Amino acid sequence: MSKYAVEVDHVSMLFNMSSEKVDNIKEYFVRLLTRKLNYDEFWALRDISFKIEKGDRLGVMGFNGAGKSTLLKVVAGVLKPTTGKVKVRGVIAPMLELGAGFDMNYTGKENIFLYGATMGYSRKFLEEKYDEIVEFSELGKFINTPMKNYSSGMKSRLGFAIATAVKPDILILDEVLSVGDAAFREKSEQRILDLMEDGVTVLFVSHNTDRVKKICNKAIILTKGQIIASGDAESICNIYTEMVNSK
Repeated sequence: MSKYAVEVDHVSMLFNMSSEKVDNIKEYFVRLLTRKLNYDEFWALRDISFKIEKGDRLGVMGFNGAGKSTLLKVVAGVLKPTTGKVKVRGVIAPMLELGAGFDMNYTGKENIFLYGATMGYSRKFLEEKYDEIVEFSELGKFINTPMKNYSSGMKSRLGFAIATAVKPDILILDEVLSVGDAAFREKSEQRILDLMEDGVTVLFVSHNTDRVKKICNKAIILTKGQIIASGDAESICNIYTEMVNSK
């Protein structure tokens, strides 16, 4: 049995960006069919390779547009890489866009079962975890209010509570610890740390070096879709701080 939870092997990701303004869908398809639609190629990731041992916590750092979120989406299976391959061993819980699967016309309670189902949770499991989810989200009586009346913070808190209701083998976090107020951020961070104590493997995107040092034991820095530094979290955070200060 492999000791690696995640293996990323020479992964590259190409996006074709339309280089001209198209006013409507009809015009877009006419140009597409007549091959009069021009594209600019954008490589979000270029030849990325790394391995994460089971129980490791890898911090992924880099400036905006470096390819961090794209990398996590590829590992999570949301995006298929243009070249290369990814091997993931175990149950994966991607917390990339918390609450993206919510229906705004439904109440928080209804969305617990809807959102939970999209994550593969059974209704029985969600019924057993319901009180815990509501309590952790701190929504109280608002759980029976349509989510179109929720703030972005309320949606994120509920999404986080649902996503962490089960213990995964691999946890993918894209800046989700910035949800809610300071007290909730501390509580959500503690839940992540509790999961880590149980041996959960973590991929964590963040600009916050203090948080990366606290959560991660290893880290990488991405620049223009390429890994420019990798190693222990402390050393990589120091390099990233120097990069920030030199901008």
